[in-house]
Order: sequence, then C-alpha cells, then structure tokens
Amino acid sequence: MMKKITLSIALIVVLGAISCRETKKEMDKAGDQIENAAEVTKDAVNEAANATENAVNEAVDGVKDAAGEAVDDAKNVAGDAVDSVKEAAGDAVDSAKGTATDAAKATEEKAKDLVKDAKDALK
Repeated sequence: MMKKITLSIALIVVLGAISCRETKKEMDKAGDQIENAAEVTKDAVNEAANATENAVNEAVDGVKDAAGEAVDDAKNVAGDAVDSVKEAAGDAVDSAKGTATDAAKATEEKAKDLVKDAKDALK
C-alpha cells in the first residue's frame, strides 16, 4: 500500500512538473502575444500620427495654394480694371481730339465762308 501511495505521489509530482512546464510555455506564449499586440498597436498609433501630420500638411498647402490663387485673381482683376480705365481714357481723348478737330474745321470753313462773302460784297 505504501508502494501505491509512493507511486501516486510520484505521479502527482511528475504531472505537476509537466503541468508547470506547460503552464510556463503557455505563459511565455501569452507574453509573446502581448508583446506582438503592443508592437502592432504602437505601429498603428505611429501610422495614425503620420497620416494626421500628412493631412494637416496637405490642408495647409491647400490653403496656401488657394490664397496664392486668390491673390493672382485679384491682381488680374485689378490689371483688367486698369486696362479698362486706360482704354476708356484713350477713347475719351480720341473723342475729344475728334471733336476739337471737327470744331476747328467747322470754324475754318466758317471763316473761309465769311472771307468769301466779304470779298463778294466788295466786288
């Protein structure tokens, strides 16, 4: 009977040792999985941070581009307005020259007519 008890105790000790080794393997495996999960999480956080930084940079670049385009558009509008004013002023000057020339010709014709009438009256 003692032999059976001794064998039973030995079996329990062996099974316990095997169980402890299996438990240690499982613990090591669980530790590896936790480390892998932490690494994946860290990588995901880094990727998210990089994506956010890229999005912000692209948004800033977009704002800069839009502002530059707005300035260019304003310059073009101002240039067009200046060109329109110059054209209108040129047209007004040309019109004034034409009117002055017409008035001078009309005055010259009237003067010639008056001189002719005066010569005819003296005859």
